[in-house]
Amino acid sequence: MHVAIPLYPRFTALDAVGPYTVLAFAPGWRVTFVAAEPGPVTDDRGSLSLAATASYDDVPDPDVIVVPGGPGTFDALADEALLGWIRRAHGRTSWTTSVCSGSLLLGAAGLLDGLRATTHWAALELLREYGAEPASERTVVQGKVVTAAGVSAGIDMALTLLARATDEETAQTVQLAIEYDPRPPFDAGSPRTAPAGLADRALRLIV
Repeated sequence: MHVAIPLYPRFTALDAVGPYTVLAFAPGWRVTFVAAEPGPVTDDRGSLSLAATASYDDVPDPDVIVVPGGPGTFDALADEALLGWIRRAHGRTSWTTSVCSGSLLLGAAGLLDGLRATTHWAALELLREYGAEPASERTVVQGKVVTAAGVSAGIDMALTLLARATDEETAQTVQLAIEYDPRPPFDAGSPRTAPAGLADRALRLIV
C-alpha cells in the first residue's frame, strides 16, 4: 500500500507525522510526502520543515491519501494544484483520509457532499459549506473516506484505517510498537470537558 501525504505551507506537523508514523510501521506499507514541488515545506510554527520527496505529478495514483490540516488550510483552499491532485487521486484511491482541517480541503475538492465528516472543533461548522454533515467524533468513516478530528486524532484515524485495510491484529501490533497508550494528565482535550474560558485561549494559539 502506497500512502501519499501532501504538504503545503503552514500545515500542522502532527497532522502529518502522526499518521505517517502509524502507517510507515505497517508491514508492506510505504509513505511518501508530496508537494507541488519536491523540497522542504515549513509547518505552522515556522520552525519545522518536512521534505516532500516527490511532486503531485510524481504520485498520481496512491492507494491512500492523508491530507493534513493546519492554519495554512485556509490559503490552501485556493490552491488548485493541491485540490486538483486530491480530486484526481481520490478517483483511484482505496482510502481517502484527512486530519483536522484537512477535511476542508477534501470538501473543497468536492469529496464530502452528503457525507458525515469531522475536523478540528473550531472548524466543525465550516464543513456545511461543502455539503457535509458535521460530526463531533474522533474519527468518521464514510465508505472509503475517513476524516479525523483535531491533530492528535490523526493517530486514531490511522489505526482505524489500518485495521480496516488489513486487520485488527496488524493495527494493534503497530499500536504496541509505537507504544500508543495515551493517558493525558488533564481532561481538557475537548471543548466539552475543558474548563470554562479555555476555548478562547486555545483559539488564540492556533489562528
